[in-house]
Amino acid sequence: MLKQLHIQNYAIIDDIVIDFSEKLNIITGETGAGKSILAGALALILGERADTSVLLHRDKKCYVEGIFLTENKNEIKIFLEENDLDADEELVIRREIGSNGKSRAFVNDTPVNLDQLRQLSWLLVDLHQQFDTLELSDSGFQREVLDALAGHAAILNKYQLSYQQLITVRKELQLLQEKQTQADKEADYNRYLFNELAEANFEDEELEKLNNELKLLNNSEAIKNTLSKVYYDLTESEQPVVQQLKLFLNQLQTYSSYHSALPNIITRLQSAQVELRDIASELEHLNDQVQYDPKRIEFINERISAGYRLLKKHNVQSTGELLILQRDLETKLKAVLDIAERINTKEKETAALLEQTKLLAVSISNNRHAQVKKLEQQVNELLIQVGMPNARLKVQIKEDELNYFGMDAVEFLFDANKSNRFEPIRKVASGGELSRLMLCIKSLIAKSMDLPTLFFDEIDSGISGEAAKQVGIILKDLSKKRQVICITHQPQIAGKADAHYFVYKEIGGEMIKTNIRLLTGDERVIAIAKMLSGEKPTAAALENAKEMVSN
Repeated sequence: MLKQLHIQNYAIIDDIVIDFSEKLNIITGETGAGKSILAGALALILGERADTSVLLHRDKKCYVEGIFLTENKNEIKIFLEENDLDADEELVIRREIGSNGKSRAFVNDTPVNLDQLRQLSWLLVDLHQQFDTLELSDSGFQREVLDALAGHAAILNKYQLSYQQLITVRKELQLLQEKQTQADKEADYNRYLFNELAEANFEDEELEKLNNELKLLNNSEAIKNTLSKVYYDLTESEQPVVQQLKLFLNQLQTYSSYHSALPNIITRLQSAQVELRDIASELEHLNDQVQYDPKRIEFINERISAGYRLLKKHNVQSTGELLILQRDLETKLKAVLDIAERINTKEKETAALLEQTKLLAVSISNNRHAQVKKLEQQVNELLIQVGMPNARLKVQIKEDELNYFGMDAVEFLFDANKSNRFEPIRKVASGGELSRLMLCIKSLIAKSMDLPTLFFDEIDSGISGEAAKQVGIILKDLSKKRQVICITHQPQIAGKADAHYFVYKEIGGEMIKTNIRLLTGDERVIAIAKMLSGEKPTAAALENAKEMVSN
């Protein structure tokens, strides 16, 4: 609720402070005294744009400050936390407009921008000025009215949770489908590369081994000749090396007992003889193995050629790198299959969530439709009470695509003159009609919705007598649950006030300024009597005013 409003140097207001009641606050005063200027000043701290034209004194800044009690509302607490603002029980909102036209806004002395100020203001004050685009014209508010009357907050929360899950799963499915599209573009080429490598069927280090074998085969004749010659020299020549070693051994053994070093040398020669005999045997075996094979050479050349072509194609250096590439391609191809399986699973999950969400949306829609006739009937009855006997409200619900709030497009239609031509409220209702229509609707949903402070600027436009009395009754009833501030010209409405403020002009030096004061009981009677019969109220008017105040 708005606890206090402090205004300095705004329009024709020099410096005033208003302490508001938590219930029904009525503001009266003569035409032109500056009542609606208060609403304009309040609009400043609610985020409305302004310029230097609002300055009373051009050499001083304009200053508007409102002190609000947050009443521990969760939405306000969340907003303050999200915007790093101090969350106190009292909320001080200040707006300053300098002589240079620059504007600054503060919440609990912390600077904020106008967007933040507007977001916060929607949680604090519902300001209804004539000719404003009111929230009554907003389809979101119209839908909330039906939801409040339906009382299905639990199922709506369940639906919104299901809808959010649906959106999340749809996004996940979309990402998978995008991945699959990209993977499909690459899959054919990757499959071709993989099949090419798989068909080559290389083993680890195969090309390196084949290179070595090819060198051997290409030099097989020279190798065989060398092996044969060495074998022949070791074992079969006129003076074989092995045979000569045996001769050396025999010669040395004759004198082995004459020198201590000779036995060791003899042993070493024996070992050398045995080793050379084994070497000769292996050379013979190798010689048998080395064979010139043209077919094998042709095969190896083809194999190496295919391998080198793949090495060059993939810009790698070894058989091992080709095999790594082959495994990577295989992994990518398997991933395509895996994505397809995941897409299939996600599509089933999406379908199940969609069905669940639609069922909840249908239930919500049925609840809304069930409130239409009741809302129309009650509002139309109240419209008669507030002086609009020819006006009628019609609620239209059309099926819409699934969204965060369900599957309904809600539109309030209005006919002011029993013409049977119902049009959207925003197109046909005047400022005064909108204010009274809003009053009727909010009086019906006051118990169901956590409404902020309600500020009505001249809601009584075009009414008097019994209609004005009924508006006063509705405002009084509405103020039992929340703070209401109303600017009015009607004594019937003023008589219902819990706090009655009187706006007046006074001369200060060479300037005329607006001021305001809270009226006492007797002052209220006189003010209401003047509203009834003029500047000099009659005795009958005074008695009538007393009755209005007492009732």
